Parts: sequence; C-alpha cells; structure tokens
Amino acid sequence: MAKFSDRLVADVVQRFWQQVADGGSYADAGALVGWSVTTVRNEMRFTGGIRPRRGRDLKKRCLSFQEREDIALWRGQGMPVREMARRLGRAASTVSRELRRNADAPYYYRASTAHARAHARASRPKIAKLVGNEKLRKEVQDRLKRQSSPQQIAGRLRKDFPKNPEMWVSHETIYQSLYVESRGGLKRELAKNLRTGRTLRKPQRRPGERRGRIQDMVMIADRPAEAEDRALPGHWEGDLIVGKDGKSCIGTVVERTTGFLMLIHVPAGANRLEAVRDGLIRKMGALPDELRQSLTWDQGTEMHRHKEVRIAADIDIYFCDPHSPWQRGSNENMNGLLRQYFPKSTDLSVHSQTDLDYVAHQVNDRPRQRFDFCTPNEMIRTFLLR
Repeated sequence: MAKFSDRLVADVVQRFWQQVADGGSYADAGALVGWSVTTVRNEMRFTGGIRPRRGRDLKKRCLSFQEREDIALWRGQGMPVREMARRLGRAASTVSRELRRNADAPYYYRASTAHARAHARASRPKIAKLVGNEKLRKEVQDRLKRQSSPQQIAGRLRKDFPKNPEMWVSHETIYQSLYVESRGGLKRELAKNLRTGRTLRKPQRRPGERRGRIQDMVMIADRPAEAEDRALPGHWEGDLIVGKDGKSCIGTVVERTTGFLMLIHVPAGANRLEAVRDGLIRKMGALPDELRQSLTWDQGTEMHRHKEVRIAADIDIYFCDPHSPWQRGSNENMNGLLRQYFPKSTDLSVHSQTDLDYVAHQVNDRPRQRFDFCTPNEMIRTFLLR
C-alpha cells in the first residue's frame, strides 16, 4: 500500500509547481506550501524537475483529501452513504465506490490511506517505450554516449528507420526517461552527456522574465512626492537582515522622517512569506492612521503576500527598482547599525519578539545628529502630539 505524504495531495503539489512556473525559486515555492528543504529535494529527485500531470485541472472531478476526511468522520459516526453524498454534493455511487475501493476494511476507512490508494491508482502505469523496447533503448543510449542531444537523436532515428515507427521516439520521451524516476528506461548517469549536464530539468525562462518576480508590484516611481522630501511622517522602508547560511532572518522597518525602528520576529522553521506578512500586519496595523501612509521594500520574495499586508494593515506598498538599495537608504543605514546587536553569521531565530522589541527601544532611544541629538522616540512623539 502506498504511504501517505503531502506529495500525494494534488492541490499541494500543483500549487508548488504553479509557483515554480510563475518564476519562483524552488525554495520559495516550497515555503509557500509549507514544505521543508528535504521535501522539496525529494520532489525534485522523484520528478526530475518536470511538473507531474496528476492533479492538474481536475475541476473537482475527483474526491479531494478534505472530502475524504469528511467521509472518514461521517463513516465513524455511522452516517448513511446517501446522506454523506448529499452533504458533499456528490452522487451516492461516488461515495459508495470510494468506500468499497479505498477502505482498509469493510467498516474501517481512513482518509490518508484512501487518498494514497487513489493517488497510486490514478497513475494508470504503463510500460514506457524505452523500457519495453530494448533495441530502441540501446540505440538511444549509444547516441547519448556520443554526445548527441535528445532532439538530434529523435530526428535522426526517423531518418535511419523511416519504415519502422517502433524505432521512433520523441525528444521529450528521452528527457523524461533521463529525468523522471518513475519513467525509467535510461540510466540516469547518461544525463551528464547532455550539453547542460543537468540531472534535473529547469523551467524555461520566458522572454523578459525575471525569476521570483512578485506579482502586481507598484514601483517606487509611483510613490507620493511627500514621502521623498520627509516632510511628514508615516512613510516607511523595510527589508530583512539575514543570519547564518541564510536560514534565519529579522524583518526591519524604519520610518523615513523620524528614524523610528520596528523589528519583526521570524520563527525558526516558519514559512518566511507568512511570518513576514503576519509580522507586518501586526506591527503596521497597530500604528495610528497618520503614521500608516506607505511602506517601501526591495523585491525580496518574502513580500509575495504584499497585497494581503496592504489590505489588512491599510497601507500602500511600493517596491524599489532591482539592485537599487539606495532607494531605501534609511533602512540600509539602520540595518548596518543593527549588526551591533545581531552580528553576521549568527542564528537570528534565537531572538524572540520580546528581545527584538527591547533592541528596537534601545535604538529608538539613541540620540541622532540629524535630529539635533533628539531621539527617534522624541521625534515621533512630537509629530503625534501636534
């Protein structure tokens, strides 16, 4: 019996691959669906970097994992099949067939094992062409060893065997036999004979596309002029400072006019996109309306959820141009200062939100020459009391 895992939940798998198709990195796509680095690595090894077909565009034709969980709960309560079907909006025969095919025993049904069985059955495995045709497989392997590309091999086979379709194969079939573990047929080490030498397929980049591009960004050129001249408070700049090996980070947000600092805790092992989103909503949402005008960030992938922050915290969000840290100079300078408290190559996740709030208070209580040696705390208080 197949073992259940997140990789058997089609919605999770396809959300991961859709993120990759949209230009996100594998690490960011994994973080989006809550996968660990190991799970992402296993998915890539199993699929060879090729998006699986199972689970794409099902349009609710197949039972979802959530529906199977509901069936398991109702089955334990002794609910009749027709009532289950009515609640799910399914035919009674669909529920009856599900219980008959995927139950562990006549009266014992578990959603996880049922979903694993259904996933395994959905593959409809058939022998791959390069597995079942030994002569063709040997021909392809010999030509790969001679450094021919899959496209060259596919084209040449049609010329060399014009009247024998059994000796024809598409270049995509050759790639899949090299990359996809479940397809087999060719020795995986032959992939080193490809021009790229890759053992995993990488998504093609569309013309003009930059990887990891955040959707629906509003650029800094559209930010109000009042934010530029620092005449009024309420315009903020943000970024992350990163710890050892890029595995931990702290969110930093600085107000442009007063230099007031807020820090955001990102727990160890947390989904970085969600942690930054939740931290910004919590911190920015607690500010008075007059201090919640705009937030400017670089194009880091941690801001993929910026639209949720904009709506929940009621603040406009702008993005800097690529490779332009000077466009959020206040935040860059602050991040340099913060290294006194959070040295590079250390684990930043050990600092709790309470620790970060304490550091922020200390920094906000330091006199600044540009404010005639007033502190950010005093400056922001002055604006609030007007």
